[in-house]
Amino acid sequence: MSHHYIKFNNVHYTYSNGYEALKGVSFRITHGEKVALVGANGAGKSTLVLHTNGLLLPKEGSVNVGDIPIDKKTLPIVRQSVGLVFQNPDDQLFMPTVEEDVAFGPINMKLPPQEVERRVKLALDAVGASALRKRVSYQLSGGQKKSVAIATVLSMEPNILVMDEPSSNLDPKARRQIINLIRSFRHTCLVATHDLEMVWELCERTMVMNDGKVVADGNTKDIFSDIALLERCGLEQPYQAMLASYEINI
Repeated sequence: MSHHYIKFNNVHYTYSNGYEALKGVSFRITHGEKVALVGANGAGKSTLVLHTNGLLLPKEGSVNVGDIPIDKKTLPIVRQSVGLVFQNPDDQLFMPTVEEDVAFGPINMKLPPQEVERRVKLALDAVGASALRKRVSYQLSGGQKKSVAIATVLSMEPNILVMDEPSSNLDPKARRQIINLIRSFRHTCLVATHDLEMVWELCERTMVMNDGKVVADGNTKDIFSDIALLERCGLEQPYQAMLASYEINI
């Protein structure tokens, strides 16, 4: 049984105020794929992301992680498999120090102390935050918090990594480090982002959301060369895609 793929089948979700955020979303991401999820604000990206590890459950349709359907009974198993990095790192950091935040997941997995220590070290090294280990989490800068939040997920060694706006509030050096981290992640990865330059560099496949639906799903270069699609969905063609189109036409 593989836990490395994720499948949405006709997923609908309506919030308690009546707002329909997802309208029949279906896709499958297979083992090892790095897939971008793009769209304007309000398109449904964050709602979709919250379904990947059961923080939200469909009102209609289903979400599977491997052969496991996500429901209230399977949440503990699913959340060991799917690591979710929130858009706002303050939603993920709640322990007194950085090392305690990063160790929280492995400790709750009942791993032995030596394994917890190994994972904390590797996770902090991966995001370039080893020097922050003894720092108080709430005193960090926005970019530092983002890096540590990612480390809290990496320490659980998930099979699927889901990230909501991973490059926001990062300086160029930290942004490059996160890009390299995502590139080196060996398993399945879904990245919801407005950073289309990062998508062009990192993801071979892109899904475009608009008004609660996935309106395009395909090769990133093909998606970003479709100017009409991008304009219709409130997106701008990234510079690298623009440059590539120019080179093809001369």
